[in-house]
Amino acid sequence: MGNEEIDTQHRFEVGIPAPKPFLHSLKSALKETFFPDDPFKQFRKQPFSRKLVLGSKYFVPILEWAPRYKLEFFKADFVAGITIASLAVPQGISYAGLASLPPVIGLYSSFVPPLIYAMLGTSREMAVGTVAVPSLLMTSMLGKEVDPHENMKLYMQLVFTATFFAGVFQAALGFLRLGLVVDFVSHATIVGFMGGAATVVCLQQLKAILGLVHFTHQADLVSVMKSIFTQVHMWRWESGVLGSCFLFFLLTTRYFSRRKSVFFWINALAPLASVILGSLLVYLTHAERHGVEVIGKLEKGLNRESLSELAFGSQHLMATIKTGVITGVVSLAEGITVGRSFATLKNYNTDGNKEMIAIGMMNIAGSCTSCYLTTGPFSRTAVNVNAGCKTAVSNIVMATAVMLTLLFFTPLFRYTPLVVLSSIIMAAMMGLIDYKAAIHLWRVDKFDFIVCLSAFTGVVFGSVLTGLITAVAISILRILLFVARPRTSVIGRLPNSMIYRSIEQYPKANVVSGILILQINAPIYFANTSYLRERILRWIDEKEDEQKHSENNNLDFVILDMSSVGSIDTSGISMLQEIKNLFDKRYIKLVLANPGGEVMKMLDKSKFIDTIGRDWIYLTVREAVNACNFLLQTSKPQDEAVESEAADNKV
Repeated sequence: MGNEEIDTQHRFEVGIPAPKPFLHSLKSALKETFFPDDPFKQFRKQPFSRKLVLGSKYFVPILEWAPRYKLEFFKADFVAGITIASLAVPQGISYAGLASLPPVIGLYSSFVPPLIYAMLGTSREMAVGTVAVPSLLMTSMLGKEVDPHENMKLYMQLVFTATFFAGVFQAALGFLRLGLVVDFVSHATIVGFMGGAATVVCLQQLKAILGLVHFTHQADLVSVMKSIFTQVHMWRWESGVLGSCFLFFLLTTRYFSRRKSVFFWINALAPLASVILGSLLVYLTHAERHGVEVIGKLEKGLNRESLSELAFGSQHLMATIKTGVITGVVSLAEGITVGRSFATLKNYNTDGNKEMIAIGMMNIAGSCTSCYLTTGPFSRTAVNVNAGCKTAVSNIVMATAVMLTLLFFTPLFRYTPLVVLSSIIMAAMMGLIDYKAAIHLWRVDKFDFIVCLSAFTGVVFGSVLTGLITAVAISILRILLFVARPRTSVIGRLPNSMIYRSIEQYPKANVVSGILILQINAPIYFANTSYLRERILRWIDEKEDEQKHSENNNLDFVILDMSSVGSIDTSGISMLQEIKNLFDKRYIKLVLANPGGEVMKMLDKSKFIDTIGRDWIYLTVREAVNACNFLLQTSKPQDEAVESEAADNKV
């Protein structure tokens, strides 16, 4: 192999980072965890007045980009704002009904929160409004405490209070920079959860489609289907025909808009067109006298103050806080995901912590102005992007259009049939059942598919909360399994190279005789030390069994490739000490290759480096193999001489 391969006299020693005080290390770790972007870098060495200006721009982003706003931006934002307003009005009314709230609350929720987000948000495209899944969560969780049909006033107070706590929780995550909490809701969880919730929502809309008066308050599939088929004699064909026609119209416009993206506005205007057509049809035919339910009179005027109605002293306070936290996490995950997705398409970055603060503050403000939970729904944001929005001013335009609707046009919705609103909800929910994403998960990662399926099944056959908790629990279990059972592999040298890789990935890699090279692909913590000890010993036993059938029946060295071990704790060091002691009894030498800086600091502090010897810690696997081969070659003649002398003495 040449002189280069057996040279052990000239090599780099593995360095040990200079020791740092504990408080300094703790500060660095906390900074990297919570402030990796170093947001306060620009504040340093600035006069107080300048810090005040920079601080205002940091916490209120509109102050930063508003001075650079151009008239050409407003033209695009105006068109986009009017377009999403045409979608926000019918969706707001529909989703309020889904949350068992008066329809006007949905309009209120599309007025104040978008204005707050336009000032505090960092996404240029996100269109703010109510969403179906949190609406369903609200009614399924708070409906168990107070029946909205029997005590609407108390139910509304609990909804506003839950919205307040959701906003406080969301804003606190942002201020404390704890966005990692939302990261536990994986993509697979969201796909399954959204699909299951959309299925349940669609099933519940059959109440209005079939014209049923009495219906179950449960959200699971069995209860809904039982409620439907035990009232077959109560089905009304008028509602069924009307609902089917509008659902077909909405699905057709969406299909056409997707095929021809230039006609996106057709799909965006379809819900408002359905409301107008449905209202005219009912008004002209007096269908409300023949079993077609309508919205009825809507309260005219802007948002009422609701701060005094927040039920902090209610006996249902704990259930309200629980509802606020859970719906807050779900809406936050959707809002941040939507904002990041479209920001990536537009080639800029959003600040996750600022987004959490913005979403939290708009829900706090909304809870005080008769609004319920809002976030950035994907469908409305997609329409906003297709309409050509440039900045968050499109939210201001939308809020202004909703304000005008509240002031002047609410009487026009008096004859809007509920079956049309149900059709709008069903059409929107069908877009959330992403079966293509589920198939992709099955092909790529079966475990993620199980998470997705668990979330879907839990929502459909249990409840929305059951599905969410089940999926998150399985995701966390996967993380724990990864930590507790890290991957280890035997590595060998690729032919005609000095590169060492896993023999499982590269079957042609050559295993070095007399040397076992193991790669550990995870940090070594207390949770996995027992497993790693047992796994390493099993590798050695398997290697020795193989060596018995070869010419060289000795295993002399075990090299641990620690390039992927980012950190190690005291339990991990104890494990290394134990396997070294076991190796010594079996006349096997332990060698370490490429331990990282944090690992070397821990090994140095624990005196393990003195135990193993600095000469047995190498910079690369290649150096370690060369050194071991050199020792094997130099010791072989001595072994042969000893064997010859023993044979002569025997003769």
